[in-house]
Amino acid sequence: MNTSLWTPSADRIKYSEMTAFMQAMNREHKLSMESYQELHQFSITHKDLFWKSLINYFGVNYRGSLDPVLLEEGFENYTWFSNVELNFAENLLKNGKDGDVALNFQHESGMSKKVTYKNLRTEVKSLQAYLKKNMSEGDVLAAYMPNIPETVVSMLATTSFGGVFTSTSCDFGIEGVLDRFGQSKPKILVAAVSYEYGKKHFDLTEKLLEIEKRIPSLEKIILVDFLGKGYDISKFAKAVDYKTIIQEHQTDDQIEFTKVPFAHPVYIMYSSGTTGKPKCIVHSQGGTLVQLIKEHGLHCDLKQHKTTFFFTTCGWMMWNWLVAGLYFGSTVVLYEGSPAEPSPEYFFNMIERVGINIFGTSPKFLKALEDTGARFTKYPTLETILSTGSPLLPEQFDFVYNHIKKDVLLGSISGGTDIVSCFMLACPILPVYKGEIQCRGLGLDVQAFDENAKGVVGVEGELVCAQTFPSRPIYFLNDESKEKINAAYFNQIPGVWTHGDFVKVTEHGGVIVYGRSDATLNPGGVRIGTAEIYRQTEGLNYILDSICVGRPTDGDVDVILFVKLKDKEEMTLDRKKQIKDLIKKNTTPRHVPREIIVVKDIPYTRSGKKVELAITRILSGKPVTNVDALANPESLDEYYQYKG
Repeated sequence: MNTSLWTPSADRIKYSEMTAFMQAMNREHKLSMESYQELHQFSITHKDLFWKSLINYFGVNYRGSLDPVLLEEGFENYTWFSNVELNFAENLLKNGKDGDVALNFQHESGMSKKVTYKNLRTEVKSLQAYLKKNMSEGDVLAAYMPNIPETVVSMLATTSFGGVFTSTSCDFGIEGVLDRFGQSKPKILVAAVSYEYGKKHFDLTEKLLEIEKRIPSLEKIILVDFLGKGYDISKFAKAVDYKTIIQEHQTDDQIEFTKVPFAHPVYIMYSSGTTGKPKCIVHSQGGTLVQLIKEHGLHCDLKQHKTTFFFTTCGWMMWNWLVAGLYFGSTVVLYEGSPAEPSPEYFFNMIERVGINIFGTSPKFLKALEDTGARFTKYPTLETILSTGSPLLPEQFDFVYNHIKKDVLLGSISGGTDIVSCFMLACPILPVYKGEIQCRGLGLDVQAFDENAKGVVGVEGELVCAQTFPSRPIYFLNDESKEKINAAYFNQIPGVWTHGDFVKVTEHGGVIVYGRSDATLNPGGVRIGTAEIYRQTEGLNYILDSICVGRPTDGDVDVILFVKLKDKEEMTLDRKKQIKDLIKKNTTPRHVPREIIVVKDIPYTRSGKKVELAITRILSGKPVTNVDALANPESLDEYYQYKG
């Protein structure tokens, strides 16, 4: 039986927002819930009462009536809170005290900047005044930006009057930018003229000139020189300077917020697009707001006096997730640069330098941190470590609790761009079990379905959400027939959301993720999650990284394991045997790879996910398009020689 690695103290449970919310629900609805499991069951059985209570409990600003909560059951149409109007930016800015720090910006070079809530509101007001002269409600502003305060200001100013915000990170190439913004048709582009990563300086001028030419919808480009290197604005036909805009539009007036329908667009986000042009996923102001309030406030126990951080770029949904922490009047830490600069250990010790309570990272970074062999301090402020991007391996749970901190909530979280949030995540009143995500999110009817579309516990199945929820996309762009959105989520099992992950719900309500179901291996008809194989290779000290895929062979599938070795290491016959024996011993003979092949690099998306599907397509002789969505597209080249 899996024993818990961490159990919250009595005080942590007593003073958590999750407990306070449960008690409020008990009083309001005359219930006697005592456990998270009871609260979760109530939230999906009585979702109308749950979401109404959540909005009232956290004091969301809105106009109109919360009734009806939902006009239609099912996923066919988005009908949440049809009589509610609100504003996303207004809610994010309403709780922070003027003198408190809203944004604590940290740069790999050591540069830093603190922005108070008063300063943030002032800058948002100035930019809003300019944008309203050039945009209307429903128009799109795109950000081609690093993770800096100006990006947050741009998002808040845009959404404050009903504009729609979309973003990507500065490391995207021109084609990757065009594939995204060419579809979302922004009227205004906010863009950095340069950025730094790993001590290298990247001038974006030539890229921006090309983008200016090739996106016909653009009417203005707002240029941001956050490094202060200087630039020649006269090269551009449509450019204005960010600092000049802020200076020329300063005013003592309050920000005017435009209340829009609950289902009004707030964000356009993009699928990874490794097998075609990215899909443009449109999220609602209201659904995104209430879902992220729930996740930060209840599942992460974020409060006004706390500081939260997640390592992310503006091209990943975790940026949108992170900045929603402003709702609580807390401090949001923005980091721009490489987490390996000058070392993973130094980056991690930002927890101590800045006083971080909730620290968000990835399994890949935790592995890099472990490989440094560093000794860690006590981190008195650290309450929670969140991890996402790929499944957190059991050994990494051991690493955190044995080497970083014993009294910390290690919350593996999982969801995606599709819902701009999480299906499974942390819970401050539940224990942490090795290798498991703690719980399924409140208000989300998450299950593992077997091949007969029946919910199962204790065995592997397809991750689904069996009832509609507020943060589901309102629609995809350029998809009037709903063909794309239905193909993405609803065609596989009618009436439910199929997410594309292979999971197991455990007896105590946790979840184990085995990897993408579209990359699930089926040797001899037996379904295998790739994470089961990574768990074995992760502990071998000569392997830096690995990726496992299936290669079609004579009507069956061969399991192929590609490994990237550490410097000066070799793959001997003995080591191949060791790997196969280890996999066979700890899984099944079906998991044992037919071949183990050494490669120079493993492909990743820019958000840090292994790209199993792209390699699967290569080995199957299928095209891989939009490789610009990858952080290291050149890594794919060597895989073509291993086609079946």
